[in-house]
Amino acid sequence: MKSLLLLSRSLQAWLQTEFRSQKGATATEYSLLVGLIALVLVVGVGFFGTTLNTWFSTLGTTVSGW
Repeated sequence: MKSLLLLSRSLQAWLQTEFRSQKGATATEYSLLVGLIALVLVVGVGFFGTTLNTWFSTLGTTVSGW
């Protein structure tokens, strides 16, 4: 019984230190994720903006020819 209590307390102490040490890593991972999402948005808007501009220009030329 005494060894079971010792095992549970050491497991609890290990889990507490493990979760405390991961806080900085989690913040870093979130900041990298936000940066990656921002990069994808900038590239996507740039690509689709150019494509949409070309499409609307072609559409305007077609409509004005009618």
